[in-house]
Amino acid sequence: MEKIKKIIVTGLGTGYLPIAPGTWASGAVAVVFLLIAWCSDADVYCLTGSMVALAVLWSVACLSLGRFAEEQFGRKDPSECTADEWAGQAIAYILLPMGSGWREWLIAAAVGFVAFRVFDIVKPPPARKIQDLHAGRGILADDLIAGVYANILSQVILRLFLTG
Repeated sequence: MEKIKKIIVTGLGTGYLPIAPGTWASGAVAVVFLLIAWCSDADVYCLTGSMVALAVLWSVACLSLGRFAEEQFGRKDPSECTADEWAGQAIAYILLPMGSGWREWLIAAAVGFVAFRVFDIVKPPPARKIQDLHAGRGILADDLIAGVYANILSQVILRLFLTG
């Protein structure tokens, strides 16, 4: 059971990848986002439903296993725990304008990815302070805030440049 918990908190193992595991986790979500866009021809309902489901699933995982992650890796908000990045990156992709075709889908995925990574690293208020919450709440909350900020910025950028 402990191995399963580790697979979950490490975002299907992305937390074990070298150099910036949070970036690897966000990249995995970007790939999922693009696969769903491709399979659904970028259907807004399918993409939105899928991203909301991912955000909820990974949030529940992080909240449930946050204390376990801190105990396993011996520190608060361990970098190996990337379930929070999966949730936050999914939020960044909710209801994004997609345009039409692969070129525009890749642009939307890249804008959401970069915006989330910047906000996750910089942690603008209240993200940095909210990180002080205990266990899973502290691990998750800053990434959810980063996801909301990234979504807002991505909406503006994509609406200006894709839908002009």
